[in-house]
Amino acid sequence: MAYSSARRKRRPMSDINVVPYIDVMLVLLIIFMVTAPLLQQGVEVDLPDAPSETLPDDSRQPEPLIVTVDKVGRYYLHQNPKPRKPVELEALKDRVKELISQQPDLQVYVRGDDQVAYGRVVTAMVVLQNAGADNIGLITEPPPSKNEPN
Repeated sequence: MAYSSARRKRRPMSDINVVPYIDVMLVLLIIFMVTAPLLQQGVEVDLPDAPSETLPDDSRQPEPLIVTVDKVGRYYLHQNPKPRKPVELEALKDRVKELISQQPDLQVYVRGDDQVAYGRVVTAMVVLQNAGADNIGLITEPPPSKNEPN
């Protein structure tokens, strides 16, 4: 009889314990919430205001190559989501030449900070032309609207 009473107390459970899964999901949610702002692409620059038309959104075009000149005059090459490190002009020229040889119709843009010396942006454009970029665009911010507070 003792055997049968012990057997009745130990029934197999058919329910799944979801508490560990919820814990893991909450931890992952916190990790993604913390790291998402860190994935912001680019170097922080204050772009000059200029009235211009926005480029058409063509998803068939490859991702453009963007060269950024920050306010102290350092150059950055944006081509992947890795952390941004300044590059020297010669390394910039070599890398752009390599990318343009792989994709001859690659669009190239320069983002220059509003406070950087004009010569630094022109130097970047000359280096890009020497690397083989035919059309180089400048990225600007639209001017603030008249009813928008400063």
